[in-house]
Amino acid sequence: MENQILGLHHITAIAGDAKRNYDFYTKVLGLRLVKKTVNFDDPHTYHFYYGDQVGTPGTILTFFPWGNIQTGRRGTRQATEIGYSVPQNSLDFWLKRLDANNVTYNKISEKFGERYLTFLDPDGLKFELIESKTPDNRLPWETSEVKAEHATRGFHNVTITTSKLQPTADVLTKLFGYTLLESHVNRYRFATNTVENANIIDVVEVPGEGVGHVAGGSVHHVAFRVKDDKILMELRNKIVEAGLHVTEKVDRNYFYSLYFREPGGVLFEIATDNPGFSVDETIEELGSGLKLPAQYEGRRNEILTYLPQL
Repeated sequence: MENQILGLHHITAIAGDAKRNYDFYTKVLGLRLVKKTVNFDDPHTYHFYYGDQVGTPGTILTFFPWGNIQTGRRGTRQATEIGYSVPQNSLDFWLKRLDANNVTYNKISEKFGERYLTFLDPDGLKFELIESKTPDNRLPWETSEVKAEHATRGFHNVTITTSKLQPTADVLTKLFGYTLLESHVNRYRFATNTVENANIIDVVEVPGEGVGHVAGGSVHHVAFRVKDDKILMELRNKIVEAGLHVTEKVDRNYFYSLYFREPGGVLFEIATDNPGFSVDETIEELGSGLKLPAQYEGRRNEILTYLPQL
């Protein structure tokens, strides 16, 4: 199964204030800052990577914090919800923690036989903490306030909102090897059996709903995982044969990528496991230093004057 999509690799979103974003994800949610670098196209903007201890694919949430960017709007042609897996019986801990930190949340609910808790981050990005019915043995990152018995394990799923199910479903099933597991009303759950976790995509079909606006508090793109760049390029051929426009291979320092927009309008990335986040820092040092792409290293002093203090 190594020559197939291996579930989710990472999810990238847009934030406003950089320090607010950093404080929320490392302190309130208790994630590890795995890598602190800059946007390849805008080196005066951070690119944060949050995840588990070693930056395992399927745990990585990344952000471009663009200062005073306007707030986005959820709608069709978007990834609208990010689901994190948490241990059974941990939602009461999270409810109290979100309440204590003045986080907007809804009451605990249930879908597809799993309890979940919905909340919004400081920019309005929508999340669900889900007590997965599938055993999740991924090792969590612990902090002084968020211990292993409650800590997030990584992604459970991501939700795509679309005006028409079938074109998006075709990409998931025919190109990526997902299958339809179950559905309820207008929510369709797809999964791949190539990995045990971070392997679910929910598609919500809402004909007639307005198109969303990607800005602050929005998902920018969803990245799917493959083993290496050889398999990446094999998959690229399949995408081209399907008549979709896809980029050439892009070197993102910590993985190789290609990008295409699925017919429902969401930007998809396919990213490799290699070379990984320890290519320029040891596991112990991850996230401690500002790592710049080679083309910007000569501008380090200038870039540092623009980046906000954390």
